Amino acid sequence: MAVRKISIRPARAEDSEALHAALLALAAHVGDARKIQSTPDDLREHGFGASPKFTGLIAEADGEIAGICLFFQSFSTWLGKPGIYVQDLLVYDRFRGLGIGERLLRRAAAVARARGCVYLRLAVDHENSAAMPFYERLGLTHRFDDLIYAAYGEAFEALAAEIPEEKR
Repeated sequence: MAVRKISIRPARAEDSEALHAALLALAAHVGDARKIQSTPDDLREHGFGASPKFTGLIAEADGEIAGICLFFQSFSTWLGKPGIYVQDLLVYDRFRGLGIGERLLRRAAAVARARGCVYLRLAVDHENSAAMPFYERLGLTHRFDDLIYAAYGEAFEALAAEIPEEKR
């Protein structure tokens, strides 16, 4: 593919449909399309409302969306410093090999540094073995001391429920 211009820009509310389409493509790529429950309206509300919960970057190749990176700020109590967690990174297949994924991650890191952050974290799907060498080439390392645990749906609701008075 002969691409003349690659640019990275902040995502805007009007990109919500495109961001959601990219999330669907990412989920399909790792074989988990059924897990996507969000809607473009969710992304619009939570990413671009009064109190944004994430930051989005869009890579364009000759004006066409080529990839996305969605991240949010986190905080390490051990470091005593803020950082970012990259939730989603996708480069569409036809644009792979052009350095777009690297540009997106570097821009996310630069945005984070400008906000006073000192680290970047992300998780890689077990099925996405092709991404692992890419991240390692950029200096990210696999942390063997961390395992991610999560509570979703009914498990989250049960965890968030008030403790009955007799068990306090």
